Amino acid sequence: MIYVDNAATTAVHMSVLQAMEPYFTQLYGNPSAQHAAGHAAHEGMHKARNTVASCLGCTDREIIFTASGSEADNQALRTAVAWGKAHGRNHVVTVAIEHPAILRTLDALQKEEDIEVSRVTPTHEGVITPEAVAELLRPTTCLVSVMTLNNEVGTLQPVHLISEKAHKAGALFHTDAVQAMGHVPYTMDDYGADMLSLSAHKFHGPKGIGALICRESAFNQKLEPVSLVYGGGQERGHRAATENIPGMVGLATALKEATDCIQEYLAHVYKLRTHLMEGLLEIPGSHLMGDPNARVGILNICFEDVNREALVTLLDREGICASAGSACAAGAVSISPVLRAMGVPQNIAAGALRISFNLDNTDNEMNTVISAVRDVVKHLRSVRTEE
Repeated sequence: MIYVDNAATTAVHMSVLQAMEPYFTQLYGNPSAQHAAGHAAHEGMHKARNTVASCLGCTDREIIFTASGSEADNQALRTAVAWGKAHGRNHVVTVAIEHPAILRTLDALQKEEDIEVSRVTPTHEGVITPEAVAELLRPTTCLVSVMTLNNEVGTLQPVHLISEKAHKAGALFHTDAVQAMGHVPYTMDDYGADMLSLSAHKFHGPKGIGALICRESAFNQKLEPVSLVYGGGQERGHRAATENIPGMVGLATALKEATDCIQEYLAHVYKLRTHLMEGLLEIPGSHLMGDPNARVGILNICFEDVNREALVTLLDREGICASAGSACAAGAVSISPVLRAMGVPQNIAAGALRISFNLDNTDNEMNTVISAVRDVVKHLRSVRTEE
């Protein structure tokens, strides 16, 4: 099997699994318990929190462990809306190509709360310019939320410049860094974010654990995270439920490993991506999606007059795991909302193929992928012609 769908999820590294294992079988106490087993579990949680803080350049008090990146996105948006209410602001600026965890939560908040939402239209390369964001800002804007790295086309956004526009207007800035975390060498200062979402399974950690990084203050005032889960006082009262210690340890271990080898990763992925891109773009009727330069570990190429679902299915039969776009939109009949927002014609967007890499991928695998895609595209077009 050749696995090139790392944007959907990654394999848990053995070192991460080994770091987690004792917290399933030996150090399994409830970290709130006042006995030795509880203290041992609490110490594991404390170390994990400190490791994440060290990797991201934040304080341990600014980390709220969640069950996913989507939960972290939800908490960030609701925190910003509550902050906005307290400051007479009810307007949110986001992007037409954001993750559903952002867009659907904002749809819900529009029904539940008295807020207005504006969506920035991307360029044809999927770029969100700071100027386009600035045009939508109002005196009532409480939040700007822009994904760091687009999960479908791989465009890396100028988030720090966008955050400067938001802050100048007196608004908070949040970034969904789920796809970027472990793939770009950023700290919280590089993101310029008041709030940031991440998820462990995108950088070789376990599924079911994410985090919201929420700065302790904004504009010299306390920024209080809004809890989505009520109950006990875990996570300093910001998320009830007995803590997932194995998950926290796994997230921290995976993030530290990704941070330590980030330059090696970037060099390796650049080489693979360039090789694969050049090979696939030799296929007639192929089109690169997203910014050709501002990208990291995702390659999205569309093939004219090809059905994306058939393309992915036939590649799977050849032992190649790729995708037609976001895993959250898998099975959708219509073309990707991201590609639609970028103005990609339907006959091109319908043939989207997303390939995403990790350190274990090889040049030989890329040669196999190029050959397989070439043959499958040719076959699908011949079948279409016969019909």
